[in-house]
Amino acid sequence: MDAAGRLARSLRSLGPQADLKAAAIGAAVLLREHVDRRWSRIASEIASKITLKSTYKPPLRSASNPVIERQPSPRLVLWVERHVPHRAGVAATVLLMLASAAFGIIRGGHVEELSTAFSDSRNALANSVGFRITSVAINGRKQLSQDEVLAVGGINGRTSLLFLDAAAVRDRLKANPWIAEATVLKFYPGALQIDIVERSAFALWQQDGRLSVIAEDGAVLEPYVSGRFLTLPLVVGKGAETRARDFLALLSRYPQVRSVTQAMIYVGQRRWNLRLKDGLDVRLPEHDVGNALAALSRLDQEEKLFSRDIVAVDMRLPDRVTVQLSDDAAKAREDLLKPKKKKTGDAA
Repeated sequence: MDAAGRLARSLRSLGPQADLKAAAIGAAVLLREHVDRRWSRIASEIASKITLKSTYKPPLRSASNPVIERQPSPRLVLWVERHVPHRAGVAATVLLMLASAAFGIIRGGHVEELSTAFSDSRNALANSVGFRITSVAINGRKQLSQDEVLAVGGINGRTSLLFLDAAAVRDRLKANPWIAEATVLKFYPGALQIDIVERSAFALWQQDGRLSVIAEDGAVLEPYVSGRFLTLPLVVGKGAETRARDFLALLSRYPQVRSVTQAMIYVGQRRWNLRLKDGLDVRLPEHDVGNALAALSRLDQEEKLFSRDIVAVDMRLPDRVTVQLSDDAAKAREDLLKPKKKKTGDAA
C-alpha cells in the first residue's frame, strides 16, 4: 500500500512539469511558423521589386531549415560572363597599364628621351654587326664645314648606316638656309655620300637695327657676325631683302653711280633712296628708276654733281632735279646773293 501510494503521489507531482514542457514545445513551434511566414512575406516583397528576370531557381527549403535567397545577377554581368573570353580581363589589365605608362611618358615630356634611347639601342645593335658608318664624303660645301653638315643632317658617331633615313637627312639639310639642294646616298655596309648645293651670300640686310646676311632670293642665311661679308652691298628697310636682286641688277648698269653707293634704302616698300659714301642722299622716283639713274650719272659726268657741297638730290619729280645744299654752302650762297652796301662819299 505504502509503495503504491508513494508511486501514485509521485505521478501526480510530475503532472504540472509535463504540461509546462508541452506548452514550451508548442510555443516554439508557433514561433517558428510565425518566423517562416514573416520571412516568406519579406522575400516575396523583395522579389516583386526586382525588375530584371533571372533563370535562377532557389532550391526547395523545408520549414525547419530556412535559407537566405540570392538576388539574381544583373543582365550585364550575365552577358559578360557568357560572351567575353576567359582571359580578356588579364589582357585588359595589361592594356590599361600600358596606356597609363604611355600617358605618363607623354605628360611628363619624356617622349624625345624615349625615342632617342630606342634609336641609340637599335643603332648600337646594327653597328655591332658591321653597319657602322666608316667613311663620309661631302661634296659642294663652301661656307659650311663638314662637321656642320653632319650636325645639320643629324649624323653622329652612334648612327648606323642600316637605320639611317636618307630622305629625313635630306629634308634636314634643306631646312638649313645655306643649303639649296641636297642628295644623300648610302653604300653598304658603311659608306655615306652627301652632295649639297649652297646658296651664296648676296647682300647685307638691315632692319630694326639687326644686320643679316641674305642670299640672292632674299633668304636670311645668318646674322652678320663675320668680317668676311663686309664687302657685300647693304640694303635697308622692310621688303628690301626680296627686292635687292632686281635693284642691284639695274644699278650695275650705271657703274659711276654704283661705285660711290654705300647703301640702298627701301622707303615705304615703294621706292629706293641711295646713300653715297660721302653722305649724299639721292631720292629716286617710284617709277622710271632707270631713267633717273641715267640722268644722275650724266649730271655727275657733266656737272661733277657728286663733288659739289650738297647733302641731297631729289629726283622724285619727273621734270626737275632738286638739290639741297649743305649749311655752309647755303650760307655762302645767301651771302653771295645779298645786295652790296654802297660806300660813303661815292658819287651818285
